[in-house]
Amino acid sequence: MVYNSFDNVSLIKIISLLKSHKSEYISGQDLSDVLKISRVAVWKHIERIRSLGYKIESKQQSGYKLTGIPDLLLPWEVTENLKTKFIGKRVYYFDSIDSTQNFALKIASKDNENGTVIISKKQTGGKGRMERKWFSPVGGIWMSIIVHPDFDISNTTLVPIATSLALCRAIEKTTKTKPELKWPNDITIKGKKVAGILVDTSIQSNKIESLVLGIGINFKIKQEKLKKIIVNSPNYYGATTLVKKNESALHLVQQFLYELEVIFQWINSGLTKKIIYEWTKRSSTIGKNISIINDKKIVTGKATKIDNDGALIISKNKQATRILIGDVTYHK
Repeated sequence: MVYNSFDNVSLIKIISLLKSHKSEYISGQDLSDVLKISRVAVWKHIERIRSLGYKIESKQQSGYKLTGIPDLLLPWEVTENLKTKFIGKRVYYFDSIDSTQNFALKIASKDNENGTVIISKKQTGGKGRMERKWFSPVGGIWMSIIVHPDFDISNTTLVPIATSLALCRAIEKTTKTKPELKWPNDITIKGKKVAGILVDTSIQSNKIESLVLGIGINFKIKQEKLKKIIVNSPNYYGATTLVKKNESALHLVQQFLYELEVIFQWINSGLTKKIIYEWTKRSSTIGKNISIINDKKIVTGKATKIDNDGALIISKNKQATRILIGDVTYHK
């Protein structure tokens, strides 16, 4: 099943009206009059809303009352009270999909999809960096975001750093967790991976046509299940889940979309040094002795900083090496 934030107008209006009445009943006739649809159509929408997990009481002579909202990232829930200007104003939601990234790439070039978010409850073919598989069961946050950026093509390599910083800030503000950033685009908690980012870039005539940002967050997945499935994955260094209690993912997603828009505006305004500073103070990589596989070669040394384009600077024997892509391993 797929839903979006711009169709299903009557269904969304009914949910909104039920929310606005809170603990009160609203009659089927009132809903019929406001929406200018038949009572039968109202009833069908109510049944459909219930099938999505909303708890709705019905009482003869009184009508309907909303008593519970599902813990799902449904499009109209994501867009409600969202503080962004364009990111997240259009949302697609799937119960299941092969990959949100694949769907996003198919529609990314369309003008009206700038800022569009694609979310799925689970993925059957989730994608990670370097064409790796990404385990994406129910309980995680799996989404892709389409952006048609205004900034120069020279800033392309900074996008993974900027996106991971936005997610880290959102986690800090919506949970009691202090995550760290592992170069180039992993978010970790106590050294274990909790989220990762994939960036697909389309360039036309030396200009960025679109960015598709793939986001995978182990939000509420049993740690034993995670380890069992991915322990033999390339570059596995441990995985964890963000929350263990019955917490909602909605506020995290909304905060992340806001932080992402803010940080992309920093890029537009030339504030790349601010991004580098904010990323570095949350980094677990800088200052570590590391090895990194780059272009089939292993580079070792001390990670000293990241450049303004997001490149990692590694020093060894007074020689500095710039790395733009690769898998980092920490050493004591």
